[in-house]
Amino acid sequence: MLIKSKKSYQLSEQQVTDESVYHSRRDLLKKLGYLGAGSLLAQSAASHASPIDFFSSKKEVVFQRQALTYAKADESAQILTPEAKITTHNNFYEFGTNKGDPVENAQKFNVNPWQLTISGEVDKPYTLGYDDLFKRFPLEERIYRLRCVEAWSMVIPWVGFSLAELIKQAAPNSKAKYVAFETLYDPKQMPGQDSRRIGGGVQYPYVEGLRIDEAMNPLAFMSVGLYGKTLPAQNGAPIRLVVPWKYGFKSIKSIVGIKLVEHKPPTTWNILANNEYGFYANVNPEVDHPRWSQASERRITTGGLFARNRIATLPFNGYGEEVAQMYKGMDLRKNY
Repeated sequence: MLIKSKKSYQLSEQQVTDESVYHSRRDLLKKLGYLGAGSLLAQSAASHASPIDFFSSKKEVVFQRQALTYAKADESAQILTPEAKITTHNNFYEFGTNKGDPVENAQKFNVNPWQLTISGEVDKPYTLGYDDLFKRFPLEERIYRLRCVEAWSMVIPWVGFSLAELIKQAAPNSKAKYVAFETLYDPKQMPGQDSRRIGGGVQYPYVEGLRIDEAMNPLAFMSVGLYGKTLPAQNGAPIRLVVPWKYGFKSIKSIVGIKLVEHKPPTTWNILANNEYGFYANVNPEVDHPRWSQASERRITTGGLFARNRIATLPFNGYGEEVAQMYKGMDLRKNY
């Protein structure tokens, strides 16, 4: 008898996110009326494809990625998360709320042409086109840990450039105290924006924000690729933010707008549940999520089906030496 087993990179929700945590976060959306029987029916339909589909000659559309030219990072002692796992286990509600939805629903995403506008309290506002994202600034590789608020983590070799350099070219004025970010709003391409059932009822477009000193920190990074190639659609193509000392939902994807502002900007998850998701969202093992512990995390590495890889979570995701001084004197239990 043959026993079929999953490939090591084919993760279920429960393998990476503790089952109670996964269901707890989705329960929040259900309580707010955003997920219901329709979502379950959609999942059921997706898992019971017609036999006709199997024999169809229709070619499957695959999002195209290109090799990048960049300065490679020094070798890291950290075990990288395999590319196949990074690209198949995603939170990108614009393409669906289940971890496998983005890779399934984003393959037709068109990112060229693209425009990223830098505006607001600046003397030199400007706009980057698609090609500019890869040519305006020297590209470099940075190997960062990514810690999800759901208590799982990855180690990812990003390719991109410093957020500070992008902001400096706009010449911020003295009123620029915060930086606001906005994701593309395109319901025709992003089914989660078009359907409350698919997108969890989140108020779109997705928005995020940083203080100006956070945005200018050398660790803050604009990624246009990973593993040496342009970003996959499901990982935030063509350009996304990476702030490694904060929980993953701060690293906004598919950005079209960066605006420097005087007052604290709204942020999507804080709007949705401000008692659970703060503006700062710094990784902090001493401040639990109201419905689960943040003291440890499940690191996604090369392990297979039964790999646990449970490790202790570090303050600021291990980047305290570079960022802790920005929060000196702040009560991080209140400013979570």
